[in-house]
Amino acid sequence: MQRKTILASLNCDGSMGVALLACLALPGMLHLGGPAVTAALRFDRAAIGHGEWWRLLSAHWVHLGAPHLLANCAGLCLLWVLYARELRATHWLLVAGGATAAIDAGLWWLDPQLQWYVGLSGLLHGAWAAGALRQALRPVRLGWVMVALLALKLLLEQRSGASLVVTGLPVVTVAHLYGALGGLAALAALALARKPL
Repeated sequence: MQRKTILASLNCDGSMGVALLACLALPGMLHLGGPAVTAALRFDRAAIGHGEWWRLLSAHWVHLGAPHLLANCAGLCLLWVLYARELRATHWLLVAGGATAAIDAGLWWLDPQLQWYVGLSGLLHGAWAAGALRQALRPVRLGWVMVALLALKLLLEQRSGASLVVTGLPVVTVAHLYGALGGLAALAALALARKPL
């Protein structure tokens, strides 16, 4: 009984736990494919220009290496604990779709010098933005604190051009900004459609 209570408090009980494991398994399995799989699935401007559109989706699930993968998986787990129950599963899919679209569009049209991109961190920033704002609007004070922390993090990253969390890896910080904006846009679209969140 106590184990179930702990899992529920971490948003990892029942189908929630299965969903988290699936979200962690996908990048883990792709990582096992090695550099060849990463190269075939990453956002690659030239390849996308030649019609390899799947890269616009797959790029967010492959990583530079084990440290990059582990950092993103840790971030996913933390956000899951904080926000998994803030929205319905279908609404989280819309947030992920909005963040994906915003990142891809931003990188393609606003950052034409960028040739390649990988990683889940842009989508994580979309989830952070949507989850924290939804929590703040309930209202939960922690939600406003997390919205403010996200805004500060994004501002500092855009000014410095470097990640505040991960060091030693090339981080495309604009993907964090685009992801957060995409997550917020998806949440706004749900609210305008008067969908119960």
